[in-house]
Amino acid sequence: MNAGFLPFHAGEKAAQHLAGVDVAQAPIRPFMPDQHRDFFASLPLLWVALPDANGAPLATVLSGEPGFIDSPDPQRLTIAALPAAPLVARRGAPIGLLGLEHHTRRRNRANGHVESIGPLGFSVRVEESFGNCPRFITPREALPVARQRETQALAALDADARALIGTADTAFIATSGAATGGMDMSHRGGPPGFMALEGETVTIPDFPGNRFFNTLGNLLLEPRAALLLPDFTQGRALLLQGRAETRWEGERAVQFHTEHAWWQEGVLPFTWAPA
Repeated sequence: MNAGFLPFHAGEKAAQHLAGVDVAQAPIRPFMPDQHRDFFASLPLLWVALPDANGAPLATVLSGEPGFIDSPDPQRLTIAALPAAPLVARRGAPIGLLGLEHHTRRRNRANGHVESIGPLGFSVRVEESFGNCPRFITPREALPVARQRETQALAALDADARALIGTADTAFIATSGAATGGMDMSHRGGPPGFMALEGETVTIPDFPGNRFFNTLGNLLLEPRAALLLPDFTQGRALLLQGRAETRWEGERAVQFHTEHAWWQEGVLPFTWAPA
């Protein structure tokens, strides 16, 4: 194995075995190459996974003018924004970051730990950096618009939440490989309505991708997870927290069982148009 890359963890290897694939090497670096550093600095959005006080994953999206993310060196990102409730950035907490350029469908991941926190933002020590394929990303153009940010807790999925799940073409899943002490944020996409909802359980098809199985590998180690569904029309996001498992027989899919739900209003301060 190339000494410059990190190995897959035990959960990822087990998931690859269950899927019947053999990936010899993980192209995951312990630092960000310059193209990844420049990429993050160009973004107006950053999709984020952080643990709650009990270590269970939560998810949100951060936004700002391009340049609100900076990379002073290959193992550090500084972010001039703070997460929406119920998320809290705590010093030393694991964090998963996903940068996605919606109009080009390019995406890169960076995982690590929160290094410091200030009144307007925080910094991250990056310990894993890797790219992902652009498949199943719907291209969109974003134009800034002012929105008020607030969080509303839901006792159960309301009609708007159910409608969004039934029509969405984009979702993000936050997972934690408990054995690795890390946090991860991953994109899921497909045609509108690609996810199914039965009761409080969301089923997400696992379409073919890069075959790393980072998310499914994490779920083999730790079933607690979170889903974030952006509502591009209303500029908000639906956050779900619960437990997930992978259905390996037949059409492979993640089945997410909702335990808590929130609307994160105003976290997408943009209007959107097809790219």
